Amino acid sequence: MNINDTTSAAVLQDLRRRPADRRRILFTGATLVTMDADLGVIDGGDLLVEGDTITAIGHDLDVGDAVVVDATGTILTPGFVDTHRHAWEAQLRRIMPDVDDLGAYVMATLAGYATVYRPQDMYTGTRLAALTAIDSGITTMLDFSHNSRTREHSDAAIEALADTGIRGVHASMGPHFGDWDRQWPGDLTRLKDRYFSAGNQLLTLRLGALATDEIAGPTLAYGPELARVAAELGIGVSVDAVFGTASSDAVLRWAKDGILGPDVTLIHSTGLTAEAWKAMGGSGTTVALAPTSDAQIGLETAIPAVDEALSAGIRPGLSIDVEVALSSDMFTQMRALLAIQRMRAVNAVHGTERQPSRITTHDVLDFATLQGARTNGLAGVTGSLTVGKKADLLVIRAEDLNNMPLNDPIGTVVLGSDARNISAVLINGEPRKWDGHVLDVDLTTLRGEVHASREYVMNATP
Repeated sequence: MNINDTTSAAVLQDLRRRPADRRRILFTGATLVTMDADLGVIDGGDLLVEGDTITAIGHDLDVGDAVVVDATGTILTPGFVDTHRHAWEAQLRRIMPDVDDLGAYVMATLAGYATVYRPQDMYTGTRLAALTAIDSGITTMLDFSHNSRTREHSDAAIEALADTGIRGVHASMGPHFGDWDRQWPGDLTRLKDRYFSAGNQLLTLRLGALATDEIAGPTLAYGPELARVAAELGIGVSVDAVFGTASSDAVLRWAKDGILGPDVTLIHSTGLTAEAWKAMGGSGTTVALAPTSDAQIGLETAIPAVDEALSAGIRPGLSIDVEVALSSDMFTQMRALLAIQRMRAVNAVHGTERQPSRITTHDVLDFATLQGARTNGLAGVTGSLTVGKKADLLVIRAEDLNNMPLNDPIGTVVLGSDARNISAVLINGEPRKWDGHVLDVDLTTLRGEVHASREYVMNATP
């Protein structure tokens, strides 16, 4: 049964009729862009999913009673991984599309709208962001949830992730401004016990922090105390607003204190000194770039720090950041970063005989998948089509009007495709988008909830 024909509804019905833990799905005849260094691209390949896991990749697999999905004319890729998004803001999408500096964003959102959010607004925004992520092929999303005013606000954000079925990373942080219960970071223990105690689950917990105390004071700034909290809980740390000289000095302090490392992600990392990058690279610290955020809003140098990261031996992940001013999808991030880096590379040697050092479409797809998973602490779980990893994957139609004919599969994914070409999304082996539609969502009801929340927030903000 072909995933592109009228029988696809029957295939889905057959899949869902089977118990999830014993379900077997065989995708056949696809171009597999595995992002696994040992497998590469496989033409006309088969991929077997058993339960929540990829169990075989190859040709002409013999799989017995599996539900067979004829994926001829499609590309199978790992799902995209978003390493940093402030999901609670989703009902404020594009409310300030031409914002031109960080201060204007901070004052409008964090000092304004955020202060009136109720738990139900946290739920609505986070759920909307996660569903939109799934629609555009993002199977893992780190929600940097920096509006945890009460325990109930945190609970609502986590429950929204759980209700969508996305592979969610909840990075919890207290608010920048306004009244809040000061329950953070102490409440992380309760959150871990309540929502993250199971060993094999879709949701993971991280501690969120800021790089310095310039914006919101010392409570939210990363340092030895917050590092100790994270270490005692056994969770990673995501540090936002890593910009410029002050953040560079902070990075060197963290290196001296021994609180950098693979479990720490520095977000943006724009305008940092060479010494800071050396400390980051030497410690194995991960980096989450936000290509459109840096460039469009004008953060520090306004240039995404991909060259600096690569020079330090760090292959970064990519992220969406804030939908109040930016696009929601990973295709845009890949294309923006590719264009900006190649423009810089050529410009740097213009008029000389030196050759530019350009990144490639494979590089940005690697950043958006495997490196994003590593950045989120999930490299062994997702990010590539590899036997033993969880079945987080996309089926992309390669013969649609905007993609045909299929000449280069990686180029087609990065430069040609968008959300309309994604026929199916599986997360942990479970279909979340099928035949081009996100499943299990009542759009009329969701639309009413989003509009009601937006109107409340707009009217309640001083």
